[in-house]
Amino acid sequence: MNKSDLIDHIAQHADISKAAATRSLDALMDAVTTTLQKDGSVTLVGFGTFSTSQREARTGRNPRTGESITIEPAKVPKFKPGKALKDAIN
Repeated sequence: MNKSDLIDHIAQHADISKAAATRSLDALMDAVTTTLQKDGSVTLVGFGTFSTSQREARTGRNPRTGESITIEPAKVPKFKPGKALKDAIN
């Protein structure tokens, strides 16, 4: 499912227009992104939690030359599914 399919699904099940569904989905994604940029977390009870973690600097290898390179530390997004989501899938 891509973003367009998700918008169609939201519009159909919430009985709203596709434009309203698009605005709603964009607002959700913006809220999650903004919160994660501020090192916060977003918890949707029953669905899961979006958060960030710090990845340490590490040594990698250039696949072309085999030369060792240093990969900088980075903040990466994480998602931990909630119990209800896990149960629904299994």
